[in-house]
Amino acid sequence: MTDISHENVPSRARRRFPGISSRAYEHPADRSALVALRRLTGFDTVFKALSGLLPERSLRLLFLSDSVRVSEAQFAHLHDMLRDACYILDLEKVPPMYVKQDPQPNAMCIGMDEPIIVVTTGLVELLDEEEMRAVVGHEVGHALSGHSVYRTILLFLTNLAVKVAWIPLGNVAIMAIVTALREWFRKSELSADRAGLLVGQDIQASMRGLMKIAGGNHLHEMNVDAFLAQADEYEKGGDLRDSVLKILNVLPRSHPFTTVRAAELKKWSETRDFQRILDGHYPRRDEDKDASVSDSFRESASHYADTVRTSKDPLMKLVGDIAGGAGDLGGKLRDKFTGGGGGAKGGAGGSATTDGGGTPEGPQNPEEGPRKA
Repeated sequence: MTDISHENVPSRARRRFPGISSRAYEHPADRSALVALRRLTGFDTVFKALSGLLPERSLRLLFLSDSVRVSEAQFAHLHDMLRDACYILDLEKVPPMYVKQDPQPNAMCIGMDEPIIVVTTGLVELLDEEEMRAVVGHEVGHALSGHSVYRTILLFLTNLAVKVAWIPLGNVAIMAIVTALREWFRKSELSADRAGLLVGQDIQASMRGLMKIAGGNHLHEMNVDAFLAQADEYEKGGDLRDSVLKILNVLPRSHPFTTVRAAELKKWSETRDFQRILDGHYPRRDEDKDASVSDSFRESASHYADTVRTSKDPLMKLVGDIAGGAGDLGGKLRDKFTGGGGGAKGGAGGSATTDGGGTPEGPQNPEEGPRKA
């Protein structure tokens, strides 16, 4: 890594965030998944072992010898974007960045000691300048959050799992950690998307970039509102069978589904939290040591509770109903799978009953029960 020279930085008309902590943009699910990952049996042992064994020097030499290093002389526009992103997020050193020949649009930030950013030619050719600026900011956000360490371990273990697939127990042990790492990895992408928006400060460019990753370079054939409507349809569509299929579909993936990422980022861009960051009110890095771990846990728990409460997904709505004391689990499962809506009539003794039209005689406010839970 090289020191930033703030005397010769790209021209900009965007806000800068001196001393910003990654806590400012980290998604609560990112922190929760990382906590869960660290508590996974055997993870600490694997982490400590791999920290000294991963061939990071070899990895750096590989990119140095077989990719193009971004600089003032090579991919100068990417070099300007990288320095700009580091300047805006106040990252003290600019990570090395490489362009790798690969038609698949992709980018990554890896490295155990110091992060390395790699983007593929497929991505460079797909995105315009402002869309690419959001991607570079996304990867710098990974670097600032310290995500590169765990991403490197995931990359190594995924390759190792393939090599030892013929050893049943060995493969199972590795895949347990890989699965947990992938769950965290997907959540970390939501955090980095936010960092990309803080750097680009153009929500439309961020939306366009995600649309292009999903549907290619055909913007004239795509529409942001329609794309976001897909995310809404995906979340609330179907019954419990579809909810289970969604879980199975996402498990082998390293990234969340693109429509989901777009919807999450758009939602965050409209929050007071995002506006406060733009106004200069955000956690600082020099305050990280004093940050309360319990507060982070409570924030993550609150996020998940709110997600369950407001989710349109059939499985999440069922979980919320059960948590709120909604009653007969067997009946609800039957109704959700079969589409039936007939409620059982309650008896005496204070139980909620139904009138002739099947309307429960419970609290007038349907949210009252869940709020008390």
